[in-house]
Amino acid sequence: MITKEKFDSLRTELSIKSKNGIDFTFSASIVWLVISLIWMLNIKAYDKSILTFMVGGVMLPLALLLSKLLKTTWTNKENPLQPFGLWLNFAQLFYFPFLIFALIKMPEYFVMVYVIITGAHFFPYAWFYKTKLYAIFAGLISVGALVLGLILSAQKMHLIPLFMSALLLILSILLYFDSRKKWGRHYLTQNN
Repeated sequence: MITKEKFDSLRTELSIKSKNGIDFTFSASIVWLVISLIWMLNIKAYDKSILTFMVGGVMLPLALLLSKLLKTTWTNKENPLQPFGLWLNFAQLFYFPFLIFALIKMPEYFVMVYVIITGAHFFPYAWFYKTKLYAIFAGLISVGALVLGLILSAQKMHLIPLFMSALLLILSILLYFDSRKKWGRHYLTQNN
């Protein structure tokens, strides 16, 4: 049986080695910036929504590239908690029926729904990486996107993915510093 201390140590190890998943958050920040540009195009909202889905496919390869540049550990086979991060990411797929509904019935709000789903899916990563930052930003992104969706005209929907991109960039920077702080504490405890 695994002790609570060992379990927490495994979570801390994931947080440090993956730098809290910043390869994904930085990648997502870039992708959402491109999505913002798509929503500035003078085409139907349905077509913008389809392009949004297509651009989203770039995120994983971009995260892999950023993983190399940022020197994060993509996978850690020795850590039994590693696969759980992937499962947390797959959980957002169960919210996609809302997204499909928006695509078919209200495509002008598709991007808002997509941002809310994506933002909300960050919440369990607060536990996974032992940082409250994911929980805080899950709330900021989800509620912020809803508020913007309620007050913006359909012609200004590009501001929602721009908002998402900016928050993800801020989150990425804060996650980096959080992982550095954990690394420092971990290094000190290992050498004492």
